[in-house]
Amino acid sequence: MSSILFILIASFSLIAGALLYFLLAKRGMALFLEYQEMFTQSAQTNMADMFMFTDTSRMFYANVIAMIVVPIFIWLLTGDLIIALVLFAIIAALPQFVYRIARKRRLKKFQQQLPDALAMISGSLRAGASLSIAIDSMLTEMEAPISQEFELFQREQKLGADFETAIKHMEQRVDLVDFQLVVSALRISREVGGNLTEVMDSMADTLRKKAMMEGKIQSLTAQGKMQGVVMTGLPILIGAVLMLIEPEAMEKLFTTEIGWVTLAVIVVMEFLGFMTINKITTIDV
Repeated sequence: MSSILFILIASFSLIAGALLYFLLAKRGMALFLEYQEMFTQSAQTNMADMFMFTDTSRMFYANVIAMIVVPIFIWLLTGDLIIALVLFAIIAALPQFVYRIARKRRLKKFQQQLPDALAMISGSLRAGASLSIAIDSMLTEMEAPISQEFELFQREQKLGADFETAIKHMEQRVDLVDFQLVVSALRISREVGGNLTEVMDSMADTLRKKAMMEGKIQSLTAQGKMQGVVMTGLPILIGAVLMLIEPEAMEKLFTTEIGWVTLAVIVVMEFLGFMTINKITTIDV
């Protein structure tokens, strides 16, 4: 009787375990597909905005492999699950961080090219060319990214979009205050008229002076920013040195609850200190 009861319990346990495994696997696959769709859509949008066309599926699988292999390797190497989980979260958030840096650099380069582009357009207008022909002439002289953005602006108009729609799309892609001023000048010139050549010259001169002022401010605040980096990195460097000198004493920081709390406080305070110094030394013109 007891053997029959044991067989029934074992059978039910086996069925329940198999059912639970099936549900977890199904749910895990659903989450995986949702993450894949979200990742590929985000990658396609961000890469298309920067005129970079690559296979997003390869990027996704490379990211997934890195999220699995690197934390497991660090876990086996250090034996610390917390570090592995933190590394997993960092790798998962890394693509968005890279997108933001790449987009920021692209917009910065666009902003640097904008005064010269306006000067070229103004010169063509002064020679008697229309705005469309002036922009086409500028495209042959300027490099990416400003040539790519204006070329797409021109293509939209050639495909049937009106000026307002095309410039609105370009304004959405190029989220810069300087470019918004240029767009406002173009809209006002088309609506009420005026000397567009003088407007372009004035805008180019204003943007150059603004860039010079920003360069002076950056040079004056560079020391403060470097102090923020040094003050943030110094405790990390000291901690790494202490790990090499006294690994047994420092191990408690990663293996005990008090150590985890202390480590969390250190990370939060380091982050707040760096953000405070960065906020103080960042001056908007």
